[in-house]
Amino acid sequence: MQIARRKPLTANAAVISVGLNTYWKQFPGLLDELNGKTAVFLKKLEGCRLKVRNFGMIDCAEAACGIVPELRAFDPDILFVDMVTYATSATFAAIRRAVACPVVLTALQPLAAMDYANGTTYMQLCNDDICAVPEFAGVALRMGKPVSDIIIGTLENDPEADEAIRRWCRIAHVCHDLRTARFGLMGHVLDTMLDMQTDPTAVTAAFGSHVTPCEPDEIMAEYQVLRDDDAEVAAMRARILDFFDTPDPGADPVAEKLKTEDLMTAARAATALERFILRKKLDGFAYYYEAAPESEMRKLVTNFIVGNSLLTGAGFPMCGEFDIKTCIAMLIMDRLEIGGSFAEFHPVDFRDGTVLVGHDGPHHLNIADRKPVLRSLRKYHGKPGSGASVEFSIRTGPITLLSIGVKADGKFKFVIGEGESLPGPIPPTGNTNTHGKFQPDVRTFLKKWCLAGPTHHFALGVGHHAEELRRVAACFGIEAEII
Repeated sequence: MQIARRKPLTANAAVISVGLNTYWKQFPGLLDELNGKTAVFLKKLEGCRLKVRNFGMIDCAEAACGIVPELRAFDPDILFVDMVTYATSATFAAIRRAVACPVVLTALQPLAAMDYANGTTYMQLCNDDICAVPEFAGVALRMGKPVSDIIIGTLENDPEADEAIRRWCRIAHVCHDLRTARFGLMGHVLDTMLDMQTDPTAVTAAFGSHVTPCEPDEIMAEYQVLRDDDAEVAAMRARILDFFDTPDPGADPVAEKLKTEDLMTAARAATALERFILRKKLDGFAYYYEAAPESEMRKLVTNFIVGNSLLTGAGFPMCGEFDIKTCIAMLIMDRLEIGGSFAEFHPVDFRDGTVLVGHDGPHHLNIADRKPVLRSLRKYHGKPGSGASVEFSIRTGPITLLSIGVKADGKFKFVIGEGESLPGPIPPTGNTNTHGKFQPDVRTFLKKWCLAGPTHHFALGVGHHAEELRRVAACFGIEAEII
């Protein structure tokens, strides 16, 4: 079962093609043929969930300067420069200076190789995609704004080049949503977890996102108007029971079979939460709040786990323990369509050379290896409250970890790792857990990871995507270390 995305993926993609205006009179028909190459490139962007705008052929410095206002007004999340033939760097310099988004040079020639025996200058110019790439890349570097990537290949029948284009479309989704995101932040850090402290202004400075303070009373106002027999709450209960298994308890005396009262509270809290984030127009939410013992507020704020797991699966990242940095990491992974569960390291299995990775919520349910489980917990370890909690492992196969730490200078740092999710038993504790295998061995990996300065939480996704995450970091001028 898959949870549908709350908001569709989108991004603004600008496309220009470049050439040299001197050629057009020298070689009749060349301009039309090169525009045809760009038309093929534009077809490749169809289905990538982008708002694409083709700014046409830029063949001189005047044309480059002329489109700058229009290009800025379009506000691109990515700029593809289609290197359809040789062009001087004057067709590019003013544009590169004007845009802050990632810039990708695409050099995709029509022929896998020239027909040398019958070769002509015209044929060469139609396949001269690589010729100006060093010039463009070098000028961008001299301007202090290097290009983000260069895609080299053939225009047709090149899966590697096509995947590189799609990869940058996914990165554009990250850039679009992260720089426009509105994150809610509620409460305080969990009892002096110093690595959780994050300056909201630093978030805006680094990513463009806005962090808005939220009050628990705002959610309580939604919770109080709901009743267990309301149609909205009943629909949420049905949705929960349809999506989760509720097995008998295992060995842990803290965990028991889901109780009816815990299901009722979880459904009502999840409904209130969804109403709240809609009213606040949020794209993500990080929180930690305890409230007074035995109060209705404590009952509410400690029973978000089921609702926030459903939201995270729908592309709305939620983090407990006030961890806005990992909320950002989860959004990045979700927009790359690789998941993004809230996770940390649990006990090491020195016998099999793995480490359990997981947390007590929230989790990206769309990357579960099987139907997730709900258990009632008599207590949330290390925190107040009790209630329903989510348990599952993520899919077996390649996995990627992203933690966002803070350096001594106050700047963010991406700490990235790749490993494997292995099948194996997990404790029946109402928490997610996955057996993670890392190279060269679990001890060495964990030591290097910890020494890199991460937050103790991280976002956990499926597949190997360290290089994509490094490129996301570069888009925002953030240091990245791959372990």
